[in-house]
Amino acid sequence: MIIITGAAGFIGSCLVQKLNDEGFTDLVLVDDFSNPEKNKNFEGKKFSKLVNRDEFAEWLKAEHLHVQFVFHIGARTDTTEFDRELFNRLNLNYTQQIWNICIEYGLPFVYASSAATYGLGENGYDDDESIIPHLKPLNPYGDSKNDFDKWALLQERKPYFWAGLKFFNVYGPNEYHKGRMASVIYHTFNQIKETGSMKLFQSHHPDFEDGGQMRDFVYVKDLLNVLYFFLHHRKDSGIYNLGSARARTFKDLAENTFKALDLDPQISFIPTPADIRGTYQYFTEAKMEKLRSIGYTLPFHSLEEGIKDYVQNYLKDHKYL
Repeated sequence: MIIITGAAGFIGSCLVQKLNDEGFTDLVLVDDFSNPEKNKNFEGKKFSKLVNRDEFAEWLKAEHLHVQFVFHIGARTDTTEFDRELFNRLNLNYTQQIWNICIEYGLPFVYASSAATYGLGENGYDDDESIIPHLKPLNPYGDSKNDFDKWALLQERKPYFWAGLKFFNVYGPNEYHKGRMASVIYHTFNQIKETGSMKLFQSHHPDFEDGGQMRDFVYVKDLLNVLYFFLHHRKDSGIYNLGSARARTFKDLAENTFKALDLDPQISFIPTPADIRGTYQYFTEAKMEKLRSIGYTLPFHSLEEGIKDYVQNYLKDHKYL
């Protein structure tokens, strides 16, 4: 059996489909399953069992002999939530608990970290583990992810194979349920369909023009390929970036969404809200040499390729991966 936590969510449900496509159907899906909209993400997919996240730790202890691999994708990911106790419980403590069970029973463990750990990028975007204690995330979500990364690196006992993957700005199918936390591509598509235009934030930084703020946007299908690689690689434990390695502007993103819809761009700019202006990121870009150095060779979608596939094959007809 292969475990996927967060299996009703965006990335977790896409991973279920990826594993199905590769011939894996003995999958245990872990989540809270209380959101009917999220549960649509795994309809029609092949799996063995659903396990509630609150019961998962005890279930894993009882069934460990049958488990081959643990993908811990589930997390509280709302960057606008400021309840630190909630993040400690769902992101830090919960992940520590699963980590320790994997050590006890000799299970490989891959978990989702986040580029939110890098904060404003004062220390760059290099997945050199020596800089992790010095990172300054901008919100409790980023803190919770960085706190676990720091904790994992300090442990004397670790799973025989483990990897933490710092997801950058992931976009793609199965994020319909995410509301305001969905990708900018998703929101751009919806705004264009509703109004025929797209509003982007103005720049409040002298080095960036309006719409010139840059992010490392990574298509979820590329992320799935990396997760699948680690399922078989099972060596070179550590913490890795997972982005496209190429920062692109929000203007590029919006223009390519219009292009995928065969429409002329209609883009305007509005002030960045005052409450986030001081901590707004103007640039992120994953250094990906570390992953390449251990033998990962597949190419990543360009922003143009990813948006075209996402818009035309999923968003236009509200389809799922």
